[in-house]
Amino acid sequence: MMSALYAPYENPDSNSRSRRKYGDKLDYRNIPDKYFCQSTINKDIQTDVYQATFLHKEFAQALNVVILVKINLKTNTRRHVILFSSDRKLSFEKIIEYYKLRFQIEFNFRDAKQFWGLEDFMNLSQTGVTNAANLAFFMVNLSHHLLADFRIFNPESGMIDLKAHYRGFRYVREILKMLPEIPEPILLTQIFAKLTSLGRIHIASTGVEPS
Repeated sequence: MMSALYAPYENPDSNSRSRRKYGDKLDYRNIPDKYFCQSTINKDIQTDVYQATFLHKEFAQALNVVILVKINLKTNTRRHVILFSSDRKLSFEKIIEYYKLRFQIEFNFRDAKQFWGLEDFMNLSQTGVTNAANLAFFMVNLSHHLLADFRIFNPESGMIDLKAHYRGFRYVREILKMLPEIPEPILLTQIFAKLTSLGRIHIASTGVEPS
């Protein structure tokens, strides 16, 4: 388990040929003060942060480990959160920040695969795969920006609603190119409203939507 961490062995005898690698096993109930970084309190929860280099028997390299000790000041109960990285130069602030971004990164991968073809492209070359992946994640960023504006008038809308809206908008523009005359503004507005609503999960609002 990840909780089985060991301090690197420090050989007090410089002339010894001992190849011992692991020192004392970390006791989470008595974490040495030399690893302490900071302490904060928020709504009766005190968070003590520790950081040090530790070893784990499942990993070949030493790990940059950050330990968050959550203490309930009312009940005095404790729980521990262990974060780690192979980059030993990262500060504890950076490691905590990166872990906070983990779920958003997972959501981005989900959207890229579900909506923007990340798992559907058929490229085999390194350049082709790179371009396809970059395009998928570019569309994730762009669509989230467009969705923020779209939700001003459609607060319940999601990505499927956004794609349906812009797909319908494109269909209307292509159809208009085939007509000898542009319909009257009232009829044109009704056409846009009807076609951009097809395929949506949430009913379109009556407000003016982004085009």
